[in-house]
Amino acid sequence: MGKAVIINGNPSQVSRLNGMIQYVEQRLLQAGIEIEHIRVAELPAEDLIKAKFDSEAILHANKKVEEAEAIVIASPVYKAAYTGVLKTYLDLLPQKGLAGKIVLPLFIGGTIAHLLSIDYALKPVLSALGSRHILGGVYAVDTWITRNEQEGYHLSEDLIHRLDEAVTEFAEGIKRRTELLLERVE
Repeated sequence: MGKAVIINGNPSQVSRLNGMIQYVEQRLLQAGIEIEHIRVAELPAEDLIKAKFDSEAILHANKKVEEAEAIVIASPVYKAAYTGVLKTYLDLLPQKGLAGKIVLPLFIGGTIAHLLSIDYALKPVLSALGSRHILGGVYAVDTWITRNEQEGYHLSEDLIHRLDEAVTEFAEGIKRRTELLLERVE
């Protein structure tokens, strides 16, 4: 049906954000959407910090974004904004690298006070990268997600409901975009 890339801007491998990402990925797969991943923290640090646009790893990551109809951008909130490692990668996307893409932000923070970080910190950058279809996103407080004994995550019912609504809107947008692209080919 379509392809989405999940850009994980978390510098930590162990995070409750992974619970949100895993839940969203599972729901997208159930909707027939192919998933690719970019873990920004696994890209070469020197390439990110020194803005090596011609880096093989950066070019490979950017190719995933280019080939996708939709992008999930996930990040914890640090100091009222998304992570610096995510920003370094977004700076390496082509100027209009998100043009025509549907974008779903997923943020997690320690307090509800940073709820507007998606709107005030992330969305202006996404707009500068050409994205015109940015969904409202889902912001979660980390206490809404707990780890269970099997190394999995338990999400609160309210968070599951909000993620379900966001994924449904996201999947419908991907379907519409795919149908439009197919009509143009025919």
